[in-house]
Amino acid sequence: MSKVPNILVVGDLMIDHYLWGGCDRISPEAPVQVIDVKREENLLGGAGNVLNNLISLGARAGVCSVIGDDKEGEIISNLLGQKGVVKEGLIVNKGRRTTKKSRIVALNQQIVRVDKEQKEKIDDELSDEILKRVKIVIDFYDLLLLSDYDKGVLSPYLTKELINLAKSRGKMVLVDPKGSDFSKYKGATLLTPNKKEAVEALGMRIEDESTLTKALKRLKDELDLEFSLITLSQDGIAFFDESLKISPTVAKEVYDVTGAGDTVLASLAFALSKGESLEDAVDFANAAAAVVVSKVGSATATLYEIKRVQKDDLSKKIVSLDELLEILPKEKRVVFTNGCFDILHAGHVSYLQKAKSFGDVLVLGLNSDESVRRLKGESRPINTQDDRAVVLSGLSSVDFVVIFDE
Repeated sequence: MSKVPNILVVGDLMIDHYLWGGCDRISPEAPVQVIDVKREENLLGGAGNVLNNLISLGARAGVCSVIGDDKEGEIISNLLGQKGVVKEGLIVNKGRRTTKKSRIVALNQQIVRVDKEQKEKIDDELSDEILKRVKIVIDFYDLLLLSDYDKGVLSPYLTKELINLAKSRGKMVLVDPKGSDFSKYKGATLLTPNKKEAVEALGMRIEDESTLTKALKRLKDELDLEFSLITLSQDGIAFFDESLKISPTVAKEVYDVTGAGDTVLASLAFALSKGESLEDAVDFANAAAAVVVSKVGSATATLYEIKRVQKDDLSKKIVSLDELLEILPKEKRVVFTNGCFDILHAGHVSYLQKAKSFGDVLVLGLNSDESVRRLKGESRPINTQDDRAVVLSGLSSVDFVVIFDE
């Protein structure tokens, strides 16, 4: 099996509270909508949504943070346990208020948001306690994520110490920054600011590729980053290594951008932890973001959903058995068929359409060239396994192609 990323998250935990309902009248008391609540739920928010995304992708995740000794803090602790997140350093701070963001949603449209929060920075004593716990466990993790929502956990002192610690242990540090002063993130591997955040932090306009390149270079040089990156909303993700590159967005429909930044951070970390190049990691993050913006609420993306978004690139359908086992969704009905498919004809196409009709996902096992020769003789196959795999990937009925030698 392929390597399972093991990622540690430090940042601001909060609750994303949702009230889902319908609306068919206006209040007689004031000119406002009356929402008939049908469902209520509490989800991990802030750094917790980064953890949600990591777990959804199949990573192992741990967390260090501070919560209040209140009902909301207890809910967060329970939700982390249910997700299987390792609570390496979940510190309960007496008297601190746990942040809760309540959203009222009617007919998939967010009507209003109400925040209850505390933004005071944690003191040096709490910072040192978090640092102490991170020092104990950091060698067990592949990568460190800092999810800063400006709610007080990632103080300048703690942030700088965490980056220095991670670098001294040879670990990458990815940061979702907040505020207009990025100096506390100096020395990180990369930051994931959006365009507005980058403009505020740099005090310059970003209007075209020239100014975008200048902004990326300034971030890289002034903050001593290994890579420089800016998310561009509907225009994709721009990054700078030796030159400017832009990975265009693949989103078809946008319903809700809530949590998209968390998804980008988590998916970048996931891909880089698996040894992917920055360019491939950015493309992966772009596809993951396309999945979550097509959903309502703080959503996550699975590997299967990301692959489906990427399916226009036919090569993305061709996977190894290990990749397939990692991707296949447990909640879907999977249909398997196999064959040589050396000369594709109408009978094959109708057969595969029928096979797909029996479930949600069709996996096609394709005989390798060597396997075909053993079955049909030295003059076969007429078409190579790579050519056959690409042609079959072009069929809408086929979700994944796995080449096998048996």
